[in-house]
Amino acid sequence: MAEMPGLVLPSYYLYYQSPVKIVETPDGGARVWRLSIDSGGWHEKNDIFAEVTLGVGGDIFRRTAEDFVQEVEAFRAHYLKGEGPIFALYETVRSIELLADAEARHETLKEQALIRGIRQRTFVMFEEQLRAAGDPGADPDIARAA
Repeated sequence: MAEMPGLVLPSYYLYYQSPVKIVETPDGGARVWRLSIDSGGWHEKNDIFAEVTLGVGGDIFRRTAEDFVQEVEAFRAHYLKGEGPIFALYETVRSIELLADAEARHETLKEQALIRGIRQRTFVMFEEQLRAAGDPGADPDIARAA
């Protein structure tokens, strides 16, 4: 991949509503990982490197690590279905959001903090499962550092 002065890795994006991260490789290059709508895992998508890094604006948005974690978990909760503790926590978040919607209000600051905390926790849990299953793009440390 071409060198990009000023590009600090890792970097995080929302690319056409799909979370994307660009990480440094051991040899000083870069890898692009896009979140899978089917599995919640990571697919290497190096072919979108230039579009993501040069096309910020429109449908491509740069994100902080903290916001990236939130976007990933909102995406997973929306598109994935399953059983177990992660999905139970996704349902907890959904219940909070539905209550606020039913009451025609925004989530309270306390509810927002609870949602952010749950999503940070589910991100680590999901990424640890992906790592254990051999997904080379998995990185639970993003949430720990955020």
